[in-house]
Amino acid sequence: MKFAFLAVALTLTITSCKKKEESQENQENQQTVEVTDFSLKNDQEIKDYLTKNNLKAQKTDSGLYYIITEEGKGAQPTPESNVTVAYKGYFTDGNVFDQSEAEGITFGLRQVIPGWTEGITYFKEGGKGILLIPAQIGYGNNTMGKIPGGSVLLFDIHLIKVE
Repeated sequence: MKFAFLAVALTLTITSCKKKEESQENQENQQTVEVTDFSLKNDQEIKDYLTKNNLKAQKTDSGLYYIITEEGKGAQPTPESNVTVAYKGYFTDGNVFDQSEAEGITFGLRQVIPGWTEGITYFKEGGKGILLIPAQIGYGNNTMGKIPGGSVLLFDIHLIKVE
C-alpha cells in the first residue's frame, strides 16, 4: 500500500514538474515571438511612415532609421559624449508625447534609450534631423508614461552642443 501511494505521489510530482517546464517553455517561446513580431511590425510601420511622408532614411543594423536634414559643422559625438539637444518626440500618427524647450536639454548619451545613444552619434554639432526608433532600441515592451510598450518613436533632433 505504501509503495502504491509513493508511486502515485512520484508520478504526480513528475507530471506536475513536466507541465511547469512545458508551460515555462511555451511562455518563453511566446515572448520570443512577441518581440520578433514587434520588430517586424515596427519596421513596417516605419517604412509606411517614410513612404507616406516621401522621406528617405538610412537604416542601421540595430533597426534604427535616421534622416539628416541639416548637416552640422561642429564636433560629432561618441556614445560616451555629453550633448545638448532640442527635440520633439512623437508617434507615427503625429501625436507628440514629449518636447524640449528651444535651448534643449543636456545629458550623457549613456543615460538615454539605445536608439538615442546610437542615433545622436550620426549628427554633427549644429545638425538637425529625424530619428525613427523601433521598440527594441526604445522602451521595448515597457509602457513609459504616455508611451505604450512596443511603440515606434520619432524624434525631430537639433544637436546644439557636444561636450
